[in-house]
Amino acid sequence: MVITNRGLLSSSSSCSHLLSLICCGSEKWAPRSKRLQCRISSLAQSSSTQFGKLSCQSLDQHNLSARRPAVANWSSLTCQASRKEHYSKPLILRSQCQFTTFAGSSQISHKTVQAQAAASTMPSTVQNSQESDSISYISQANAAAIDELLMGPLGFSVDQLMELAGLSVATAVAEVYGVGTYPRVLVICGPGNNGGDGLVAARHLHHFGYKPSIVYPKRTDKPLYKGLVTQLESLAIPFLSESDLPPLLKDNYDIVVDAMFGFSFKGKPRPPFDTLLNRITIRNEAGAENAGSPFVVSVDIPSGWHVEEGDTEETGFMPDMLVSLTAPKSCAKYFTGAHHFLGGRFVPPAVVKTYGLKLPAYPGTSMCVRIGKQTSIDVASLRENYVGHELTEEQANPDPLKQFQAWFEDAVSAGVYEPNAMTLATADADGKPSARLVLLKGYDERGFVWFTNYGSRKAAELEANPRAALVFFWDKYNRSVRIEGSVEKISRMESETYFHSRPRGSQLGANVSSQSSVIEGRHILEQCYKDLLEKYNDGSAIPMPNWGGYRLHPVTVEFWQGRESRLHDRLRYTLTSKDGEEPTWIIERLAP
Repeated sequence: MVITNRGLLSSSSSCSHLLSLICCGSEKWAPRSKRLQCRISSLAQSSSTQFGKLSCQSLDQHNLSARRPAVANWSSLTCQASRKEHYSKPLILRSQCQFTTFAGSSQISHKTVQAQAAASTMPSTVQNSQESDSISYISQANAAAIDELLMGPLGFSVDQLMELAGLSVATAVAEVYGVGTYPRVLVICGPGNNGGDGLVAARHLHHFGYKPSIVYPKRTDKPLYKGLVTQLESLAIPFLSESDLPPLLKDNYDIVVDAMFGFSFKGKPRPPFDTLLNRITIRNEAGAENAGSPFVVSVDIPSGWHVEEGDTEETGFMPDMLVSLTAPKSCAKYFTGAHHFLGGRFVPPAVVKTYGLKLPAYPGTSMCVRIGKQTSIDVASLRENYVGHELTEEQANPDPLKQFQAWFEDAVSAGVYEPNAMTLATADADGKPSARLVLLKGYDERGFVWFTNYGSRKAAELEANPRAALVFFWDKYNRSVRIEGSVEKISRMESETYFHSRPRGSQLGANVSSQSSVIEGRHILEQCYKDLLEKYNDGSAIPMPNWGGYRLHPVTVEFWQGRESRLHDRLRYTLTSKDGEEPTWIIERLAP
C-alpha cells in the first residue's frame, strides 16, 4: 500500500517541498520516522534553473546499516547501486503452480537479477533486463516519494488511497478464489497503513459474500483506523486474538490475507507478528493445500521481506498471491507464487511520466490486473461451488417464455457481458453436429430469433435438418437455459427490417463476407469492404445480401440453477398435447 509519512517533509519554499516529494537522499528512507532531516545542498540562484540538489538523511533508529545513494527519475540525477548477494538456499514455493512475474518472458533467477543490477547503474524504476517493454518495479524511496506526491500536489488523502487499495485487494482475491469455494478469510493486519488496507479489504470481502475474520493485535488510536474498526464491528465481523486461532489454520480458513507489513518495514518481525508469519509459511514443496495451510494473499509486499531484496532473512515465506499496489516494488521480482496482481487504479499520468512507469492497462472497470501469466494450470482443480440461488417448482413460472424473460432480465440487470449470447447447435443430414456462438435478437410466443448468412454452414445444416438447440449461460447467477425445437426462416420483410436497423458498417460487413467459405487472406475482406464503403459513401441504402433470420420454435426448455455440492436444480418444460387438445407445458424435475 501507499505508506505515507504525512508531515515529515517541511521546507520554507514550495520549490524545496516539490524537490522533497520527488527526490530522496537514501534508500534508508523511513516513512514512519518523524525525525527526517532534509538538507538542500544547493538551490538555483538564476531563474533558468528549476531544480537544485537535495539530500535527505533519516535519523530513524530502525534504518538499515548500509547506506545507498539517492534515486530519482530525472536526467540530472543518477545513482550507483550495489546489491549484496543473498539467498544461499533456494526459495521454497508455496504452490505447485509457478508464476512468472516478468510479462512475456521466462523467469530469471534471483542471483541473475542481482548480478545484472550490481553491474550497471540502476534507474529508480527497475526494469526486466531481458525485455525493454516489461513491467516497472520501484524502489522503497520512490514508493515513498510517489505517496507524498499523490497526497501533496495531486490532492489525494490517505483514506482515499487506502479505500482504493483495499478494494483492489478484495477484487483480486475474488478474481482467483471464488466465494463459493473459498468463503472463509482470515485477515491479519499490522499497525500501519498496510494493516489499514487489510481492514478495508475485509469490509469489501464481506460485501462480496465472504466471511472474514480479523486479527489486529497492535491497534492505533488514530481516527482513521478507529473508524475502520467501527465499520467492521457494525458488520459483525469478528476480531480475534492469536490465541483464538486453531492449531491448523486450514480447519477454519480457506484464505489468509497478509496485511502485516508494507514497504516501510525493516529488520525482523517482532511479536506477535513473527509467530503469525511463521504459521503461514510453508517449508516444504507440498503446497498450501497439502500442508494444512490456507492460501496466502500478501498486500503490496510479502510481510517480512526487504522491500527491494526480497526474503533476505531466508524465512522461506512465499505467498500464493501478491497484490502489488500503485506499482510493483523491487522485491516483487523475486515473487514466484501462483498469482501476481497489480491494484490501486489511481496513478495519474503525471506520476507515470515522471517516474517512467510501465504498468499494464486495467481491463474494463476492474480494480486489479494480472501481471504476467501462469506457467501451468491444473485444469482438474478449476471448480466453483455454486451458492446463493435456487429454483423450485413453486418459484417457477408455468410459462417457460415468462420464466426465460425473468432470468434474461436478471442477467441484463446484473451486467452480464452479452447476455444474449447463446450456443447454437445444429447437425447435418447424417447427424454430424456442430456448434457456435450467435446472438439472440428477439423472442416472443412464437420462438427465439437470430440472424446469419444463408450460405453459411449452419444454414446448410438447418436446410438439411431443421432442428436445433440453444444454450444460454449467465455466470453471475450460475444459471443456464437449454432450448430445443424446430427451426424455420423468418419472413424476408422481418429480415429486411432488422438488417437496415444495423449500423452501416455491419451492413457492409454482411455484404463482404461469404460466410464459411475459404479465402486467401484477410486482405480480401478489407479490400472488398473498402470498395463497398466508397460505393455507398453517398448514404444510399445498402442492399441485404443472401442473409436473414431464423426462428426456433421451442418444444423443450430446461432451466438449470447451480447449487452447492453439485446438487443443482433442473426443471424441464415439455410441450405436450393429447387427443387434439391445445398443447400445454408440463414441468418435470431432473436429477442433476
